[in-house]
Amino acid sequence: MTKSVAVTGMGILSSIGRNVEENHSALVQGKHGLSNPEILDTNHRNLPIGEIKSSNNDLAEMLNLDKNHVFTRAALLGTLALKEAVKASGINDFTNIGFVNGTSVGGMDMTERFYRDYEKDGTNLRFIQAQHPGFTTEQIANYFGIDAYVTTISTACSSAANAIMMGARLIRSGRLDKVIVGGTDCLSRFTLNGFNSLKIYSEDFPKPFDKDRQGLNLGEAAAYLVLESAASVQNKEILGYVSGYGNANDAFHQTASSENGEGAYLAMQKALKTANLNPHHIEYINAHGTATLNNDLSESRALIRTFKEMPAFSSTKSFTGHTLAAAGAIEAVFSLLAIKNQEIYPNLNFESQIEDSKLEPVTQLKTANIEHVLSNSFGFGGNCTSLIFSKNG
Repeated sequence: MTKSVAVTGMGILSSIGRNVEENHSALVQGKHGLSNPEILDTNHRNLPIGEIKSSNNDLAEMLNLDKNHVFTRAALLGTLALKEAVKASGINDFTNIGFVNGTSVGGMDMTERFYRDYEKDGTNLRFIQAQHPGFTTEQIANYFGIDAYVTTISTACSSAANAIMMGARLIRSGRLDKVIVGGTDCLSRFTLNGFNSLKIYSEDFPKPFDKDRQGLNLGEAAAYLVLESAASVQNKEILGYVSGYGNANDAFHQTASSENGEGAYLAMQKALKTANLNPHHIEYINAHGTATLNNDLSESRALIRTFKEMPAFSSTKSFTGHTLAAAGAIEAVFSLLAIKNQEIYPNLNFESQIEDSKLEPVTQLKTANIEHVLSNSFGFGGNCTSLIFSKNG
């Protein structure tokens, strides 16, 4: 397990941009992508979401799909983001390339839309089958002709981060030399209703790490990285390296983090150990930062346990909303952008510290010397994952 894992391409589609350049521009300008629902069919018109303002038909046209396609919205978003990533990496031949995809919503938006029709007369079976997360992965893989190694990871909000970790392990172990990793999730009535029923959804824009935070806003997005064994990379720009990773479980509650952030703490410790780094080597933390009462306090305590002196940190979910399974991938892109451009992106809407932790995130765009970025993704069921991206291998 000694091979360096290089990132040679990345692609992203989110509520703040249709590609890497647009997302970076929004981060620099401090422009969030949260608004009232327009595409999602929901009764909760008052709840802000990070919505991509294109219908499924619009997205399908971008991919030249015929009208009888069976792509879920998550698959449509994922395919568009993956196209950007492979183009940036210069990939034309998908032979012997792995694909590890993270998703939790999968085709849920399709099954909730067509279930009653199927229940009534058996129509729209092709969309009922879309419920399984693996269905979305297969649609993306089939579009590109990827078949050497294809798998799906669904570990709630750490799904894409775990996909990146698995891809890095496949390369470091010598099993594959090239793996496309990331995740995609779309908005659905089920997830919006679900988080709202848990009383952790904010009717205002989110305020990560603020003492007056009221809850999260959901978003939809897709992002992918092309990982390659550094030894095999020739004549390509290397955007950074996946130098560390770790996951652990809180083993505490189905939908809440433990009070002292045990799972988060263990995941960060494992990531630092894998990267052979000490806490003081980390210059920036892209925090999980959901803006919920439970998560932000729990993560703050885990950060304090890990770092004697806190590095600069922020939650970019204040831009995109919480994109569930895709969060780890879009924040991986943001972490690599931070390294490439030597800048730290702001934590929007922050006003005052949580009294228990006294931590204060970066609130304005900031330039800094950045060699290593820690990115946290913590999910329901205690699924905690931390990744470290580095400038050099």
